[in-house]
Order: sequence, then structure tokens, then C-alpha cells
Amino acid sequence: MGEVIRFVPKAELERARLIREARANYERIFPQADPAVEREGPSK
Repeated sequence: MGEVIRFVPKAELERARLIREARANYERIFPQADPAVEREGPSK
């Protein structure tokens, strides 16, 4: 009974799908040099 159901507009779903697809294409073209280092960000 305490659940909240959030309406997600179709445009937002499409935007998220396009972003996922673009990231997958980028990773395919520019694979990471070291797969063990994932999404770590630049080191200082």
C-alpha cells in the first residue's frame, strides 16, 4: 500500500534508450585499455 508508482514520460524513456545505445557504440569503438578500471574518473 505504501508503494509509489512514478509515471515516466515516453520521451524520457526514449532519451534513456538513446543514451544507452550511444554509450554502447562508444565503448565498442573506443574500448577501455584496462577493463578492471571501470568508470573511475580521472586521477589527480
